[in-house]
Parts: sequence; structure tokens; C-alpha cells
Amino acid sequence: MSNSTNCCSPSQAKSNTDTHDAVKDYYGKVLAGSDDLQTNACCTDDDLTPELKLILSNIHDDVLIRYYGCGLVTPELLEGCHVLDLGCGAGRDCYAIAQMVGERGSVTGVDMTDEQLDIANKHIDYHRMKFGFDCANTTFLKGYIEKLNELDIADNSFDVVVSNCVINLSPDKNAVLKEIFRILKPGGEIYFSDVYADKRVPNHLRQDPLLYGECLSGALYWNDFENLAKSVGFTEPRLVNSRVITVDNEQLANRLEDIKFTSATYRLFKAVHLETDAQDYGQSVKYLGSIPHSKESFNFDQSTTFYQNKLVNVSGNTFHTLQQSRFSEHFEFNGSFEKHLGLFKAQIKALDFSSHKDSLNDSSCCTPSPVVKKSCC
Repeated sequence: MSNSTNCCSPSQAKSNTDTHDAVKDYYGKVLAGSDDLQTNACCTDDDLTPELKLILSNIHDDVLIRYYGCGLVTPELLEGCHVLDLGCGAGRDCYAIAQMVGERGSVTGVDMTDEQLDIANKHIDYHRMKFGFDCANTTFLKGYIEKLNELDIADNSFDVVVSNCVINLSPDKNAVLKEIFRILKPGGEIYFSDVYADKRVPNHLRQDPLLYGECLSGALYWNDFENLAKSVGFTEPRLVNSRVITVDNEQLANRLEDIKFTSATYRLFKAVHLETDAQDYGQSVKYLGSIPHSKESFNFDQSTTFYQNKLVNVSGNTFHTLQQSRFSEHFEFNGSFEKHLGLFKAQIKALDFSSHKDSLNDSSCCTPSPVVKKSCC
């Protein structure tokens, strides 16, 4: 694999190195735990299903207190999957997903911060025994999420990639998405939570190490993110859920001026034959109700819900994506691409930045807006 996709000028390389060093220092030395964060951009989500609460109860406290994620990154149907966690930190999500993939699956975590990886590696055997596995199914690698090729991660080698409030911290988000697309198997997906801004963040704020470390000033304008995802091959970004971020620190809020931030979960599929705009071919699918913990309905994204044994009209893009994904056996597909009916008329929901509190002392930090129900295997 050529390194050409990650090349940059000497000044860009220095800037990227400086950013990496600042982030490593913040998460390795400045923060001792999630209580040290000064905003709720990265925080523990309280809206957990009973299944996820049980899963998290099996994880060592040393790992849990060093969790800095901004959402739930546990997509459906993970049993037997090979999953890569970008920016795994101390390993909370890795150890949660390790229980979902089971002994037939595996979880690989990548992070650049020694202090975080030390905690993750220290508890591998503890979690193996806690989960009742004969062999550990977790591996942790030190490296940069922009340079997965340097970790010898092969093309088309992972079923699912997850990431939790980390891509915003990368100085080269284009390289990150290109690497993800490269290492995903055909039909695979990245399911990740991150922070987005309602406008482009000015350069002077991107240079602020505290705002950057708090997952704010490195955030992309949401429209720029969607266009970037499409440009590397993820033709149809799918918004799963979102919640408003509050900045409960008056000094930080003043520095951010009038920029508003939202934490959002997206799922992007590595699928072929997708069109730039969703088109209508008169197709429908029937959900068989066979996905564990989602018998009655399956929320594919914020705009698409499938109900057991009910025909649902879908765009050609959704038809293709489902057929190529790990979800295909759980659906009955009806129709073809022989007759084109025009644009697919569906209500597409965008990120909502309108619910920000006027008060900077909102006590409801980490309380999410209504989200789709998550299920685990």
C-alpha cells in the first residue's frame, strides 16, 4: 500500500506532529479520568440499554474511569465480527464489543497514547477470565489512525470499524477516512460517534490546545464532513442519532464565540453501485425480525426504521447497501432496477444545533436527546 494518500509538506508534517503531541499530552498526562473534562463533548452516555449495562459491569474500573467517548458505538449484529476501534484509549469500547463479537470474533484497538494503552493492555487477561473465554480476543496496537498501513493492517480485513469521539482529534481527517475505507471488507461499515460544528471553526481556535483536547475546536463543520466522507467512497453517510453539546465553563464558552456543537453517531458503508442522490426504483424490503434484541423493529438510521414482516419502500441506495451488508440475511428484497421513478422522496434529518441552552451552567450534562434503541449480540 502506497503512502501517497498520507503525504504532506514538511510544514504540514510538523503541524500534524504538534497536534498529535498535544493530544497525547492531554489524554496521557493532563486528564486522570473523565471527571477532569471541562465540557460534555466527551462523556459517558447515560442512556444505556439493560444489555449494555450488564456488558459494562464486566469491565474493570481502571478502564471505565478513563472513558472519554461521546456516544454509543455498539452497532447491531457483531457476533463473529472482526472489529477495529480507532482511538481506543484505555479500552472501554473494545472490552464491551469483545463480549458482543464472542470468541469467534476479535477486537483490535489502535491508540497513540502510552498511558492509555498501558491500562488497556494491563487488563487483557482480567477480561478474558471475566468473559469466560479460553483465549483473549482483544489486541491493542500503538499507532496513528491516519497511518493504519504502518501497522500492517491489510486491505479488506475488518467487518466493522468503530470510533468514539476521536476522529475530530486527528489533524488529517481525510487520511483517516481513506484508511478506514481501505481496510473495511466490501459491505463493511464504520459506526462512530464524533463532534460536529454548525460552521467552520476558525484557525485560531483550532490552535487552542485545551479546546482541541476537549473535542471541540478540531470538529468539522457537519456539511464538510459529509462531503469528505462521500469523496473517499462512503457515498451515503447515515445519521443515526445526535445530541447537543453544552459548554458548562463560561471562559471556554466565550472563547468559542457563537459556534454551536453537536455530538452525532453516523454509520458509513463500503458499498458499490450507490448513486450520489437516492433514487426511486419502486423497491421494498421486508424485515424478518431476526436481529437479536430488535425483533419488532430495526432502526437503520434516524430516517429509516424497519418493522417485522412489514414492507417498507426503500431507495436504490438502501436496497444495495442492505444487500451487501451483514444485515442482508435478515431481509426479504423485492423489486429490481429496471424502472426508474425519479428521486426517492424521504425525509432526511440533519444535525440539530437549535436546542442549545442559554445558560452555561446546565446541570443536565451528558443527558442525551432521544436516540434510536441500540441492540447488542
